[in-house]
Amino acid sequence: MVDADLSARAQQLLGHTFHDTRLLHTSLTHSSVANTRVESNERLEFLGDAVLGMVICEELYRRYAQWLEGDLTKVKSVIVSRRICAEIADTIGLTELLVLGNGIGAKNNLPVSLRAAVYEAVIGALFLDGGVEVARNFILRTISPHLAAATGTGSHENYKSSLQQYAQRRLSATPNYEALDEQGPDHSKCFEVCVVLDGERFPSAWGPSKKEAEQEAAKRALETLRERDRQRTRGA
Repeated sequence: MVDADLSARAQQLLGHTFHDTRLLHTSLTHSSVANTRVESNERLEFLGDAVLGMVICEELYRRYAQWLEGDLTKVKSVIVSRRICAEIADTIGLTELLVLGNGIGAKNNLPVSLRAAVYEAVIGALFLDGGVEVARNFILRTISPHLAAATGTGSHENYKSSLQQYAQRRLSATPNYEALDEQGPDHSKCFEVCVVLDGERFPSAWGPSKKEAEQEAAKRALETLRERDRQRTRGA
């Protein structure tokens, strides 16, 4: 069961006061603790997945009027992936609110599928309780950083070029890009790439093409290196 304190925390986190708190409670209830699977968040997950896809498709369609269907599809597949949904659930604190049965395990080590499911389930609950605009606002607020990364719109900087200049100037080294994974059908693949520089592997990044994944990986490496520079400057 979802108690009053948990319900209040969830509504504050979601930025919405529910007219029907049963929807909120159901969205946070995993099947391992529900009396029946119909009373768990699985049906809301099904609905939320569809709403998420619709909102992202509309946003991409409006933002990128010159993109072809294939490009839009590639980015959408990255944005609505379970990995991204799970990351968002963790980042905003939603995973901690999930009500689980005994034996599922610690919340900081839950499978990606469970963490992604609660994000989609609350989207479904927001849609039913507040309508499409409430759901859209929540989705775009929580997913915007990932959308910017996937579309390469976070900055006009050429991160690969900037990283190469930094590496040669500061480290006398050349960055290499290592392909780690690729997922999806041939017409809609996503790629995971990381930077290896001076023997160090930096955080990886996904993109709808190898080129875009390399740009995002270079950005993450640069951010790490620049933060180290700032820390050294402060410590000097």
